[in-house]
Amino acid sequence: MGLIYLDNNATTKVDPNVLEAMLPYFKEEYANPSSIYDFAKRSNHAIKEARGVIKDFFNAENEKEIIFTSCGSESANTAIRGVLNMNKNKRHIITSKVEHPCVLNVYRALEKEGYKVDYIGVNSNGELDLAQLESAIDDDTALVSIMYANNETGVIFPIEKISQIIKSKNPETKFFVDAVQVTGKIPIDVQACGVDLMSISGHKFHAPKGIGALYVNSKALITPLIIGGHQERGKRAGTENVPYIVGMARAAELAMDNLKYEATEIRRLRDKLEANILKNVFNARINAGVVNRVPNTTNIGFEYIEGELILLHLSDLGICASSGSACTSGSLEPSHVLRAMNVPFTAIHGSIRFSLSKFTTENEIDYVCEKMPSIIEKLTNISPFQDELAALKRLKH
Repeated sequence: MGLIYLDNNATTKVDPNVLEAMLPYFKEEYANPSSIYDFAKRSNHAIKEARGVIKDFFNAENEKEIIFTSCGSESANTAIRGVLNMNKNKRHIITSKVEHPCVLNVYRALEKEGYKVDYIGVNSNGELDLAQLESAIDDDTALVSIMYANNETGVIFPIEKISQIIKSKNPETKFFVDAVQVTGKIPIDVQACGVDLMSISGHKFHAPKGIGALYVNSKALITPLIIGGHQERGKRAGTENVPYIVGMARAAELAMDNLKYEATEIRRLRDKLEANILKNVFNARINAGVVNRVPNTTNIGFEYIEGELILLHLSDLGICASSGSACTSGSLEPSHVLRAMNVPFTAIHGSIRFSLSKFTTENEIDYVCEKMPSIIEKLTNISPFQDELAALKRLKH
């Protein structure tokens, strides 16, 4: 069998339909959309159409609430620093312990700049401690940043309920949501959720890398992160990346059409993979229990085995998976997400994330199910924890 790609939370394959929509703007329609002649107006019109699509994708109130960016990290930085620059008299901010580095590291930098930061914890299933969040909000809280779904475990946070908690405690506090990992997997509705800002990244839902978007409620004021020209109504300078904007809009259209398949077939394949591994591998455990997760993601811990060895053996078979966030894959530190969940040390280093997409096939899942038991058996046989593995095996059987 050829390449089996199960690392779609890291990035996704560009949909051929997306590429087809982009090609004219690399070739015939190459004008700068800010120019005034008719040739440029076609590119400008393409951006306006794309903005309308992304507006509908978010269920935003109007197109002016959509800002095109280069990626999820730029969107997050724009949202966080943009809000704080408009509220310089407030020095308290809140986030969770399991955020993506594009949020968590911004907060750590802000902490060094004198901001008071509360990092909200999660339970062993990865669910946010809502009581801790509520008690942390005070009159000085300028911003709360909570992700929609965790990139490592797929656990979905109750964004609407979180928004209600924030607004009931301090109506002036702004709420930013990193929605990168739910995009194309579950419906997004910024009005129903009651958020002030929300970010997405194109390469997580079959658009190319290098394009993202930020929703900013018309009542939420921010300063630009990138200063220069007039583009994006002064909220983000730089000549617009027309082909990529068009591509992300096409990917959004396809994603909206694919939500039912995501919720049924992709979930079924994910559950099949989980069930097979749990049945046939005695030292496997799901690092999130049965809580609400995005349909494509599972994080499985293999006790007393090194995860990097599992990934290498999978790679030898043409299977691509991950030990967590792609942004931290070069680190030897255990996952900050799994540590926050108090995943046992016996499993935390042996945890693997599988993330599926609409291009994942039943045959591919069957192949992984077939190969995983022998990989784990081989690695358990060379593990230095033979006594512990034997005790675990007796306990499971």
